[in-house]
Amino acid sequence: MEQEQLAQLFGRYGDDVFRLAYSYLGVRADAEDICQTVFLKLAEGKLTLLPGREKSWLLTCAANACKSLLRSFWRRNVGELDESLPFQDNSDREVWDAVMTLPPKYRAVVHLYYWEGYDQGEIGDILHLSRTAVQTRMSRARAMLKKELSDDEEGIPAHDDAGRPE
Repeated sequence: MEQEQLAQLFGRYGDDVFRLAYSYLGVRADAEDICQTVFLKLAEGKLTLLPGREKSWLLTCAANACKSLLRSFWRRNVGELDESLPFQDNSDREVWDAVMTLPPKYRAVVHLYYWEGYDQGEIGDILHLSRTAVQTRMSRARAMLKKELSDDEEGIPAHDDAGRPE
């Protein structure tokens, strides 16, 4: 792949790849490494991208690299740094924090659906899941977010496991 083409693809899709990796990993440095890895694979030129499917391939490659990193011995045995992202509104920060508490498999579908604008079929293609699996993960993620956000909201009492107010 020519350097100019690669630069154009990076300019167009680099942020998308980074955001997906960050939503999976929750660590800025790891997300940057994944982004770099994805574009290096593309630069090696051992593959050809189908026109109109570049973003899908890049996000699929990023998702696979994130899954590999999460399975690695190093990742499972090293602590994470607390990173703070600037948000214009406190409610945006609360939603982001709630999303980041989700397990990675749920964070990924939420990120691809709400931030990247993919439909459930496209998310299934990117993450190599069936449409039903994506729907299930979305449903579970929404339920977890609803519980997390409703317990934190002022004026809404927290509930114990039996559903009784605490």
